[in-house]
Amino acid sequence: MPKAITDLRIDEVDKLVTSLNEPSFRAKQLLAWVYQKPAISFDEMTDLPAPFRRKLAEQVKLHTLTPVHEVRAKDGTVKVLFSLADGKTVESALMKYSAVGDKHRYTVCLSTQVGCPIGCPFCATGQQGFERNLTSGEIIDQVLYFARQLKDMSNGREGEWISNLVFMGMGEPLANYDALWQAIEILNSPEGFGLSARSMTISSTGLLPQIKMLSKEKLQVGLAISLHASDNALRDKLVPINKKYPLEELLPACSDYFARTGRRVSFEYVLFDGINDSLAQAQLLAELIHGLNCHVNLISANKTTEQTFRPSPRNKILSFQQELKNRGVNCTFRQSRGQDIDAGCGQLRSRFASDKNRQPKR
Repeated sequence: MPKAITDLRIDEVDKLVTSLNEPSFRAKQLLAWVYQKPAISFDEMTDLPAPFRRKLAEQVKLHTLTPVHEVRAKDGTVKVLFSLADGKTVESALMKYSAVGDKHRYTVCLSTQVGCPIGCPFCATGQQGFERNLTSGEIIDQVLYFARQLKDMSNGREGEWISNLVFMGMGEPLANYDALWQAIEILNSPEGFGLSARSMTISSTGLLPQIKMLSKEKLQVGLAISLHASDNALRDKLVPINKKYPLEELLPACSDYFARTGRRVSFEYVLFDGINDSLAQAQLLAELIHGLNCHVNLISANKTTEQTFRPSPRNKILSFQQELKNRGVNCTFRQSRGQDIDAGCGQLRSRFASDKNRQPKR
């Protein structure tokens, strides 16, 4: 099966072009069609000779994803379930934010794995288990799919574009480090998608070796840690990787990340009713991160089939937030997007699989 062109690094695209006996400047034209236009087929690449386009179609695939289900929320969030070449499925979301001038900002929430190996009990993806890593091309193609959607919406005018990427979809991004980083380099490259590294954020449950690797990379992407608890006993239950990388090791790694990169770490804290949302736990959290240059994002939990983890009432979230602020913690209550379409990580995939299983056999 031909390799996807988005699985090739920029220099490998150069080599592909020369291997097909084409002048080297064709590589820049090809990359522009793949990442900046972005084309849906080789036939669209009209400034490339037809024989060259035919050879490309024989050598590489232009896409790795097929959309199989799409839902749209009242707040503008679009959630898409994609089928991969091997029949496995992943999901991504396009989130629409307030306009800057006459244009809106769009963030794409990306998956990096099919399923997830961490097994957080409150997470729909965690309940699905782990199947495999995505390739760099499968990660990039999620971005390009939505870029084409926005291009189509503009009807050929100078349209709205993707301003941010968050690797917060299915999977633990840092457990798929090589493919993740190759995708980031291509998405950042001026010859690729051309998005600033500072507009990208990686969410992790706290894989220490990879956090240390990330702190040494030249591209300064953002880091968000899925914390969800302020003591090891509770975090062991909510985020099982904590048993391997406990808080007393995780927090110094986050401090080191800031010292090396100059970028403050964000802590994601999903609030569950009666589990981690008491004022006492807010006080413990403030003590835990005291002195660390960071920001806390408080998030209302998404509903899943696991009834143990119910969303905290809004008044408890606001009280938790106020307690943190009273103790000098920078924090924001981040409203979950796409609540009316179950846009949380893994929810669409779970629902789609459930619906298929309920269909009568023929």
